Amino acid sequence: MRITLGVTGGVAAYKAAELVRRLQQEGFSVEVVMTRAACEFITPLTFAALTGKKVITGLFAQSGGEANLESAIEHIAVAQRTDLLLVAPATADIIAKFSRGISDDFLSTLYLATTAPVVVAPAMNVNMWNHPATQENLERLRGRGVHVVNPNEGYLACGMTGAGRLAGQDAIVSTVREVLQLLRDLEGQTVLLTAGPTQEDLDPVRFLTNRSSGRMGYAVAEAAAQRGAKVILVTGPTALDTPAGVTRVNVRSASEMLHSVEENFSAATIAIFAAAVADYRPADAASQKIKKTAGDITLRLEPNPDILAIIARKRGHRLIVGFAAETDKVAENACKKLTDKNADLIVANDVTAEGAGFDVDTNIVTLFARDGRNLALPKLTKHEVAHRILDEVVRLTASVKHQSAD
Repeated sequence: MRITLGVTGGVAAYKAAELVRRLQQEGFSVEVVMTRAACEFITPLTFAALTGKKVITGLFAQSGGEANLESAIEHIAVAQRTDLLLVAPATADIIAKFSRGISDDFLSTLYLATTAPVVVAPAMNVNMWNHPATQENLERLRGRGVHVVNPNEGYLACGMTGAGRLAGQDAIVSTVREVLQLLRDLEGQTVLLTAGPTQEDLDPVRFLTNRSSGRMGYAVAEAAAQRGAKVILVTGPTALDTPAGVTRVNVRSASEMLHSVEENFSAATIAIFAAAVADYRPADAASQKIKKTAGDITLRLEPNPDILAIIARKRGHRLIVGFAAETDKVAENACKKLTDKNADLIVANDVTAEGAGFDVDTNIVTLFARDGRNLALPKLTKHEVAHRILDEVVRLTASVKHQSAD
């Protein structure tokens, strides 16, 4: 498929060269359009060398060439042949032009002329990003169906800190693929997924639980549904909304979760265990509220069922994915769990690491596969992590099918 990449004049313009390579690796044909300001940050020759195509930098004949009908209507030809217009980085200036319908250069004219889907990845100073005018312009574009890949937060070239850094390649490419509906690689699969914490009753008013918000599991459920799978989500108590296209089953305790998983397991082709299941429960839950006394109280706990291990023993040809939330020896513990639980893939993280713990929007994980592949991911949003996990699931599923055919 053909992507037209618009590059505008910001410091992040150099990152567009890396993005071209990534898009090509994803199988896209890339044509680059640069604004005049972008040429001050990176040369058209760089993109011409990467794409093997002419880089368009203006509405009319370039480099002193003779103007002709072809150059005069080139924006129409590009608009008609592209499957998607991606602008990365998108400055506040180009966002304002798109929003207001101003067409005074090739890129802004192309935007008005194309009927292809449009994705913009803004990059700018944090104050420019937060300015009401920029946010109003973005809201207007969203209302017209333009897909916006929000910038990351961090240290900016201007010396300030905050939102404004160009989103990572994974986020941009993921959005491109979703917009083009190329993530349908799980069609025909039924994914059974657990998420959230469990609550183990101590008495009618108290229970034991953990800090899991369920966000990672819900992100995987949402991503799997986006990629065409039928998704059954067995979830402990959370405040999260059910992802679109997902069948939700609410449970509280580990025993309830196991029962629900067993009920739905026969329909599944892939089982992903992302829930933070309590390892122990009170051995004798009180039927009445336990009253406070002057002395100490001893709480006797007994093990909860190991849902992953129990289900993996009945796996058949199903693909099994487990999660390992660790505080030390992450790789060692994950590899042991991979073997002990008879899983195909373990998603492990150090929950004490900044940006990888509970109740945050990001995660830092390493994927340990049964075939020996270990993949350490940088800090990504949980949505991005979800898709990377599913990329591995698809890879392992294809591997299993290939081995069966042999």
